[in-house]
Amino acid sequence: MLDAVTIEIMWTRIVSIVDEAAKVIARTAFSTLSNDANDYACVLTDADGASLAQNTYGIPSFIATLPATVRHVLAEFGAASMQDGDIYMTNDPWLGTGHLPDVCLVKPLFHAGQLVAFAATTSHVPDIGGQVRSIAPREIYEEGLHIPPVLFLRGGMPDALLVKLIRLNVRTPDQTMGDVWAQVAALEVMEARLRQLMTDYALTSLSTLANEIYDRSERAMRTAIRTVPEGVYHYEMQTDGMAGAGMVSPFTLRVALTVKDGRIDADYTGTTAQQPCAINCPLTYTYAMTAYAVRCALLPDLPNNEGMFRPVGVHAPEKTLLNPIFPAAVGGRAATGHYVPVLVFGALHQALPGKVMAAPGSPLWNMTLIGEDQGRRYACVLFFNGGLGGRAASDGVSCLSWPSNISTTPVEVAERAAPVLIRYKRLTPGSGGDGTHRGGLGQEALVELRGAAGSSAFFMTERTSIAAPGLGGGDAGGLGAVIIDGVAADTRRPHHLQQGSTVLIRTPGGGGYGPVAARDPALRERDRAQDYVSVG
Repeated sequence: MLDAVTIEIMWTRIVSIVDEAAKVIARTAFSTLSNDANDYACVLTDADGASLAQNTYGIPSFIATLPATVRHVLAEFGAASMQDGDIYMTNDPWLGTGHLPDVCLVKPLFHAGQLVAFAATTSHVPDIGGQVRSIAPREIYEEGLHIPPVLFLRGGMPDALLVKLIRLNVRTPDQTMGDVWAQVAALEVMEARLRQLMTDYALTSLSTLANEIYDRSERAMRTAIRTVPEGVYHYEMQTDGMAGAGMVSPFTLRVALTVKDGRIDADYTGTTAQQPCAINCPLTYTYAMTAYAVRCALLPDLPNNEGMFRPVGVHAPEKTLLNPIFPAAVGGRAATGHYVPVLVFGALHQALPGKVMAAPGSPLWNMTLIGEDQGRRYACVLFFNGGLGGRAASDGVSCLSWPSNISTTPVEVAERAAPVLIRYKRLTPGSGGDGTHRGGLGQEALVELRGAAGSSAFFMTERTSIAAPGLGGGDAGGLGAVIIDGVAADTRRPHHLQQGSTVLIRTPGGGGYGPVAARDPALRERDRAQDYVSVG
């Protein structure tokens, strides 16, 4: 049995290992998705694939999906077949993070000849072939190269045919494979640092440490859950939906949250059926977003690991938006999955008023530009964030991503990655929902295409027709919009931009919290002075 001080020291070192590996990806990746937008994660698991640690600033949805990928690889190949220097690869949405652009790597780690752990990484590569990432595909076959769990490196030697296959099927072979090799470097850092840790403490296995971490974290989470009055809490909301044959508008998302005996179980029965478009969200992602929401509300300061999620269960009927079956299109799964924490918070608000915030302007927005400029092929993903929801004690933060933590693409990075000029980027007055505490503001960004060859533009947007709802009497936030050359655009379909075309991106604001009449007059005066509210 390890004492508390030793556990804390060793656990902190494990967290520092994944954090150092994350820095390797940020500093060596080829695309802006990793080195600027933060769309990647690093995880260490034990020899059974249970999560020991995730990098501190990793994408929340990867908390539960990456360890699940490790377990799938372990089940597929078996520990006995694994060798030192092996690395496995997959982007299967149902085994990984929920869509094809996230390429996952898994490396078995050996110490003194024994399999002791796994290092795993994922990053959103700039292109994976198929149709450019958008809502348009009707089946996964249209979304790009689908890689089942395969050996990428055997004993340290890459599979040249697999590398060639990937390069031939993507628009940006150097960037895509460059990001993959950045992940390999991160895996090697985790391997070296973990071996050093085990040598320093004369460990032959991580089992004792892992079980201490899991058991203590599980007890902490169950204690936190017991502060919630037992019962079943319901919440539902509608989202923009899809127009077209065989599709539904708006979508209905529904949850029944059961709190009992130190457990929370989320049941999404009643959610809209899966759709013939790329807005479906695999169950791995649904679970991860549910667990993340519970963690945020009840135990936000504990580092991520397997133990804290043991008391959280999820059920979503098959063939629904939150549990689609193959070959559903899933490329835009975040456009649905990012609503899951909003549902959980809406249900928890009934039990713990004052503990959760109103709905944010997320899901995350992005515009993907594909084209050629001066002989260079580019595939550039630009991210834009809306406002967070108001909270019981403060206004919502403006232009910040949640439940993801993707960074808004900096102006300089966008202009370097594609032939565009960002004419301005500014807050949108009046976009935050009114309330005792106002929702965070969305932003406006005016993007001008400078490339002579033109460009294809693809959008991932939400809350353009149904705004972020308020909570506890607060008003809904402002709607988002995309305006191309002065005309409101249908963001569910691709658009071709000519040289000189302008795209105005207006992201949604967050919902307000608490009764509107209870807002402090001094805060209203401050809003007027800072142009946070519309005048007239």
